[in-house]
Amino acid sequence: MITENVKKLLSEIPDYNPFGEKITVVAAAKTRSAEEINDAIKAGLTDVGENKAQEFRDKYPRLLPCNYHFFGRLQKNKVKYLIGKACLIQSVDSVDLAQEISRQSEAKGITTDILVEVNQGEEQKGGFPFEKVLSAVDKISALPFARVRGLMTVLPKNADNLTEMCLQTRKLYDIIRSSFDVSVLSMGMTDDYKIAIENGSNMIRLGRAVFGERRYEEK
Repeated sequence: MITENVKKLLSEIPDYNPFGEKITVVAAAKTRSAEEINDAIKAGLTDVGENKAQEFRDKYPRLLPCNYHFFGRLQKNKVKYLIGKACLIQSVDSVDLAQEISRQSEAKGITTDILVEVNQGEEQKGGFPFEKVLSAVDKISALPFARVRGLMTVLPKNADNLTEMCLQTRKLYDIIRSSFDVSVLSMGMTDDYKIAIENGSNMIRLGRAVFGERRYEEK
């Protein structure tokens, strides 16, 4: 099923968004086994992402070659699991977290690519509110070993103004792009990725669309 899902997605998702930017599909692998992830990679996906730092740590040595992302809530004491392994830490939701990523990256002699997370007005979710994103990017971009590559956001479920949210986030991204060397707008998941792409996303994070429904009881 995974192989068929991936091939279907790759045939249906456009190569480029309306802004002429290449779209990257990231398989959201929360609760999925290394074997399932490897099936998705063998079917043609090049990028995989995790929501839990421990899952990232445990699966990392068992995966086929891929770009391994992290996009869950990240505690500073779990940063050590990702440094030198994650190609992109997407869920940077505080300056303190970015500073810790930079500190640990310096200790390993590397620079870690990150995305600044934008909150769409949901108090229970992480990320910076719209009015604080520009200031956050400015501060984080000054860190020597954490490199801001763009923005990430989680769109609210069942919102009736998704198009407007996507366009607002794209506008914010374009403002940042005019001053900083960024190239990633990670926006859109299984239920909303088509709207996200139409309105400027160039990276989507797909879980159920790749793997089917999650089976928590098996974990």
